[in-house]
Amino acid sequence: MRAAVLTGWRRPLDVQTLPDPICPADGVVLEVLACGVCRSDWHGWTGADPDIDLPHIPGHEFCGTVAAVGSDVTSWRIGDRVIAPFILACGNCPACAAGHQTTCATQAVPGFTIPGAFADLIAVPRADHNLARLPDGMDPALAASLGCRVTTVWHALTDRAALAPGEWMAVHGAGGIGLAALMLGKAIGARVVMVDVVEEKLRFAQDLGADAIVNAAHEDAGEAVKEITQGGAHLSVEALGIEATTISSLKSLRKLGRHVQIGMPAGDHVNMRLPMDLVYSGQLALFGTRGMPAWKYPSLLNMIKGGLDLSPLISRRIALSGASAELAAFDHPTPPGVAVITDFTA
Repeated sequence: MRAAVLTGWRRPLDVQTLPDPICPADGVVLEVLACGVCRSDWHGWTGADPDIDLPHIPGHEFCGTVAAVGSDVTSWRIGDRVIAPFILACGNCPACAAGHQTTCATQAVPGFTIPGAFADLIAVPRADHNLARLPDGMDPALAASLGCRVTTVWHALTDRAALAPGEWMAVHGAGGIGLAALMLGKAIGARVVMVDVVEEKLRFAQDLGADAIVNAAHEDAGEAVKEITQGGAHLSVEALGIEATTISSLKSLRKLGRHVQIGMPAGDHVNMRLPMDLVYSGQLALFGTRGMPAWKYPSLLNMIKGGLDLSPLISRRIALSGASAELAAFDHPTPPGVAVITDFTA
């Protein structure tokens, strides 16, 4: 198979020809149709994720066609087009039995704990518990773009923090997570304020339906959100995983508001100094969230089949050899939209 391999922290990925993956007895091998390039991949590329040992194949936002099926698999056949969450749960432990597959104690995470999908083939264990069928005609690039950002946001808004129609939601960070939160929040019926420091991203968010935008480089984001929403957001999404935006998120909430941490803290931001007096006096609720259980795919896919157009999320379709440049770009403010690998031959 052809794969882009991480051989050193912050080094360009090395595109190599490697042996094809062995099909797990409980899993499948997929011919990868598309794979997103995510900020979480960047965390791994920088060496900030302790789960990664070198050399390693990144990539966790993928979809593909089943090319091989393990002997224990009952639900899938060669030729099926499928998608998988980036947290592959065991399906049998108490957490999985309770529907909380994202907290499975023995979870496997492609691109982190096992080889990922910056490759034309990927082995996916635990297929019966995790794969979901792609709707006929769905663009593979769109399916791949759902893999981490959209699915995590969907779970955060509909389960963890329970966004309701008519509520105000502030979104801090207009990258892939932030734009997904905007589009899904509007579909739920919320009013959305987008916060970022890059004017181009804010204008892009405005074109996608944001009710208001705030440039945090020029004004106090918390105060601006409170003025726009006449008292503060009911729900605030932190979409970057850094201290400054987490503080702004808390400051933008009204009394009894909810903060949901979707951005992944890593490196210098693992430990943050937060204004806990606001949490106390405002009686705020703080939610952590990571990933989405596979059983929630039907609700998300039905929203898309019902007319929710998430294709504006995709701004760049790239070749496998272009993944290194996309990872390096996360060192700085990135252009609007997300990049998806759709060509595994170049």
